[in-house]
Amino acid sequence: MNYYQDITLISNAEINLGYIWQKAFQQVHIALADGKNANGNSDIAISFPGYGGKSFPLGNKLRLLASTREQLQQLYIDKWLNRLSDYCHCTSIKEVPEEVSAFMCFKRVQFDTNVERLARRRAKRKGESLEQAMQHFTGFKDQESKLPYINMISLSKNKRFRLFIEKKEGIEEKTGEFNCYGLSKTATVPWF
Repeated sequence: MNYYQDITLISNAEINLGYIWQKAFQQVHIALADGKNANGNSDIAISFPGYGGKSFPLGNKLRLLASTREQLQQLYIDKWLNRLSDYCHCTSIKEVPEEVSAFMCFKRVQFDTNVERLARRRAKRKGESLEQAMQHFTGFKDQESKLPYINMISLSKNKRFRLFIEKKEGIEEKTGEFNCYGLSKTATVPWF
């Protein structure tokens, strides 16, 4: 990753940072999905420079990273965030500093928290009725997570979900695939 562009989220008394994250990240996700490569992945990665902050767990900044300046230019993130211009400030594209403090891996973590979805899966897998499968999950407790998340809406399924994001420090730079959220299970991004 040689180039980056920062998006700063600006909250005010009327609109909180969580709501701005939801709206801005939804647009970033759509932009990344629209520009996915031949493998169905994104050439652009995402970093959260304020991850773990005390005022808001993801901070107020989103960093887009790419191998080339052209990849970020072709994303046209300003266009995607145009309707949020009062709440999002995009910097110009800059070169990643030669000296970075570390490499981080930002990945999506999914939890089994929806009892109805689990029951539908069990009913299909075991040939049970939905009622039988629901009885199996009587007393099921949702897994709680301290990981930061962004509330998202699946446009294909028209359902809400939480996109949990975990940060893991890497010792060295690792290349790999990034999904259309800009996240990866193994690939790292420079941390600066």
